[in-house]
Amino acid sequence: MGSHTDVVQKKISSPRSSFSKEEDSSADVSAKELPTPVGTPQKTGLWNKLRVEEENDTHRGMQSRHLMMIAIGGTIGTGIFLSAGSAIALAGPGSTLLSYFVVGIFVYTVVITLGEMSSMYPVSGAFSVFGARFVSPALGFTLGWNYWLQCELTAAAVILQFWTPALQTWHWAIIIVVPIFALNLIHVKVYGESEYWFAMIKVLMIIFFIIVGLIFDWGGIKGHPGPGLSNFQNGQAFIGGFASFAQTFVYAFYSFGGIELVSIAAGESSKPYKSVPRAIKATFFRIVLFYILAILTIGLCINHADETLLTAAFDGDVAASPLTVVFIRAGFGPAAHVVNAVLLTAVLSATNSCFYASSRMLLSLARAGKAPRIFGWVNRRGVPVPALLMALAFSCLTFLTTIWGEGIVFGWLLNITGISALLVWTSIGVISLRFRQAYKSQGLSLSDLPYKQPLYPLLPIGVIVLGTCMFIAQGYASVRQEPFDARNVVATYIGVAVYIVLYTGYSLYERYYMKITQHFVPESQINFTTHAVWGPGEGDVIRARDRKEFEDRVSSQPSSAARVRTWVKRHVY
Repeated sequence: MGSHTDVVQKKISSPRSSFSKEEDSSADVSAKELPTPVGTPQKTGLWNKLRVEEENDTHRGMQSRHLMMIAIGGTIGTGIFLSAGSAIALAGPGSTLLSYFVVGIFVYTVVITLGEMSSMYPVSGAFSVFGARFVSPALGFTLGWNYWLQCELTAAAVILQFWTPALQTWHWAIIIVVPIFALNLIHVKVYGESEYWFAMIKVLMIIFFIIVGLIFDWGGIKGHPGPGLSNFQNGQAFIGGFASFAQTFVYAFYSFGGIELVSIAAGESSKPYKSVPRAIKATFFRIVLFYILAILTIGLCINHADETLLTAAFDGDVAASPLTVVFIRAGFGPAAHVVNAVLLTAVLSATNSCFYASSRMLLSLARAGKAPRIFGWVNRRGVPVPALLMALAFSCLTFLTTIWGEGIVFGWLLNITGISALLVWTSIGVISLRFRQAYKSQGLSLSDLPYKQPLYPLLPIGVIVLGTCMFIAQGYASVRQEPFDARNVVATYIGVAVYIVLYTGYSLYERYYMKITQHFVPESQINFTTHAVWGPGEGDVIRARDRKEFEDRVSSQPSSAARVRTWVKRHVY
């Protein structure tokens, strides 16, 4: 017993990174990352298993395949299944395709810049921690609470969009909220595994939809002449001018929402220095395949004047989903039932991701002293129970909003979450610039980074410029929208007001209550040691070891097919 305690104490007191050259197995990772708290009695019993211990931490239980699938389809939800059609009805297929392309480039650059930091410093708080560490505590506080609220409102929007008066409130709680809460309450492995299969179902559905839709459009189905390019001709591709084009951004933001989830999940990944770069590559395929091609297919097959496009987003009628409409017109009668099942899976998946992301962000805020201490408690299975209970309580409040009408509430939530996401993403560009400047000023080598963003500083500057332009375009669209409604302007900018209040409020608290006069963290004082996957100079050694293991594994595999699978796993995802 004494020798075991000595070993544990050595692991805790080790100044080195939590990931060392000895990380050849998940057992080593578990032992080095999550040592048993010194002095904790090893008791049995139900209360001991469920009790919350502040000294506990989350577990690194997610594998590379979990992170990869989360990046590809983890947060694909009702945004693509229902809302995308409304964007086409509003501005035409050409404008919507261009809008999703611009936002797709924007979010991919965000993922690249964020991935550079997350692969080196895999923490559940992700950009909230990075903002506080590399820029200012006020920015970290603002991003953390802003993102927590964004996750909760996104879950509310997803549930409301799938709402049907045929079911009572408590029915929805039983079908969606309670099961998702129970899944997250078990272990992070359960979240990773459930999200893996949820995402797989959605990915297969969208791939099948694109194939069927393109065949239908080209006239390849007997008895169903396809529209060809008619929906893009005679001025139908771009309608409503720039104002309508700008309005489609909010639908794109809603659809792309959660794309930064990989960075949060990296905090519970077994080998983030490998899995995060792979997930970044997978994100590119997600953007091209599941958004660009899906929007193109919908635009080719359904005319912008088709009334089903406009109604799907606001009444949640699965029969009006663009996917269902295309399948039925292509001769697949039972498609509504299949899409209904997949859509329910998408709702469960999106809610699952929102519960996970919001609980981890609240946990990180509490551990940093920026939220009530109780939310920093974690049980022995690595589950932040109080933070999950908060997410559950907030989700249950969603149903009270139906007294104003689901369509009205959904429109507000769409605007608030879209602007909140845009503010978070743009802030990540600022954090990335400060991170690189401070990293270089302290004489650290970029070769130590597990993943190095290309074209620096163009990408973070591009994030800031594009984000600012889209923000201005959103404001312009809300003012020019016909008929003019002041509520649309309020809905667009209320997210900005929340951001400003959070930032200003914490800055004043820091200045007058904590008596801290230095607002920004000096570059020379930025901490590049804590949470690092390896120390200075160790990166090349570990990568050389991994490369040798990879070459040995390839040479030991007899079949050429096995070698191809290994190569794809390394270079594609």
